[in-house]
Amino acid sequence: MLLGVGGLMSANAQPDVDTGATAWMLTSTALVLLMVPGLAMFYGGLVRSKNVLGTMMHSFAAMGVMSVLWVIFGYSMCFGDKVLGGWFGWNSDFVFLNGIDTSVTDGVPDLVFSMFQGKFAIITPALIAGAFAERVKFKGYLLFIAIWGIFVYNPLCHWVWAEDGFLHHWGAAGAIDFAGGTVVHISAGVSGLVAAIYLGARRGYPHRQLRPNNLVMTMMGVGLLWVGWFGFNAGSSVSSGVETAQALTATQVAAAAGALMWALIEMFHHGKATALGFASGILAGLVAVTPAAGVVQPMGAMALGAISSVICYGALLLKDKLGYDDSLDAFGVHGVGGMVGAVLLSFFIRDSWMANAAAASGDGVWTMWNQLGVQAITVVIAVAYSIVCTLIIIWVVEKTVGLKSTSEEEMQGLDHAYHGERGYGMLNPN
Repeated sequence: MLLGVGGLMSANAQPDVDTGATAWMLTSTALVLLMVPGLAMFYGGLVRSKNVLGTMMHSFAAMGVMSVLWVIFGYSMCFGDKVLGGWFGWNSDFVFLNGIDTSVTDGVPDLVFSMFQGKFAIITPALIAGAFAERVKFKGYLLFIAIWGIFVYNPLCHWVWAEDGFLHHWGAAGAIDFAGGTVVHISAGVSGLVAAIYLGARRGYPHRQLRPNNLVMTMMGVGLLWVGWFGFNAGSSVSSGVETAQALTATQVAAAAGALMWALIEMFHHGKATALGFASGILAGLVAVTPAAGVVQPMGAMALGAISSVICYGALLLKDKLGYDDSLDAFGVHGVGGMVGAVLLSFFIRDSWMANAAAASGDGVWTMWNQLGVQAITVVIAVAYSIVCTLIIIWVVEKTVGLKSTSEEEMQGLDHAYHGERGYGMLNPN
């Protein structure tokens, strides 16, 4: 009888939960969600006053649309077993999260991991909105991010982060994307560029100066993004230990180096360091270190942040030369910064990581040049896939519910045309 009771108790026992790691993952999940209103403030301050609410709604709407899709089947598509040749994943236990209600993996409840990853699925399409701000229909935007999440984000996430994703095992140790340089920033930046070019420029661009309405709000927004990024990067360790500390430290120093480098460039180039430039440098550094946070030492993180600011600054200058209207520089900062971090991290990988990669290789040799090849191939695949899919999605949305605003709607502003409101209650929306 005692043996029977003992066996029954063992069968009903719950898996052990690492409370320290779980507490950190709960905190990280909240921090990543904090980045969404931070992004809304950052973008909202950069547009004209007649578009501030409409622009902020792009970020907040993603919280609704992507959260629902994530719970229904998004998590299954990203982290389920590969299907259709590995294009995406699927696991019926993950649908509506019904099958993971009490399961625990590596000491962390699967529901916590799912919610953490779900926040990445929210902020990624919200980043795209910066490229076509002030000129898209709200209902078209909702349909666009829903389809984009299904056909672009979910497959890329599966390829890079799922255990059986083909990029996860490319080379000796797989493509390195610690927290989303490829999955999040490259995909969002490149898709934003495609959308900006396809839809055309805002009314009056580039002949009229389209000034930000509230740089104070933009600065507060980037501050929230910096804070939230600790959860974004350090939370991606899915633990609470040395690797977590390494990622958190890399995040801090990369952002600081990026901000200072951008300020120095502006002082040299224009004689003044602007608040918007400082904020852009923070983002450039954060984006570049995102794929590298868990594999580089602080010196490497500082280098990536500084280099990213230089290259992103050049990308913004090139945008002015080429004349395309990436409204809030989604591609110039997120797309370019993501590529810089994903590729150049190969030169700053800590020795211990490289030694493990060499041990995993067939001949016991693995160099930064081998990893550079893997990273470059991964970036090319992500860019090409994002371009093709985004073109198709935009065409479908434009032909069905419409995506680009009419001239009359642009003149009224997004706030009044699509939401019937005014951000500041001003009589003159311009």
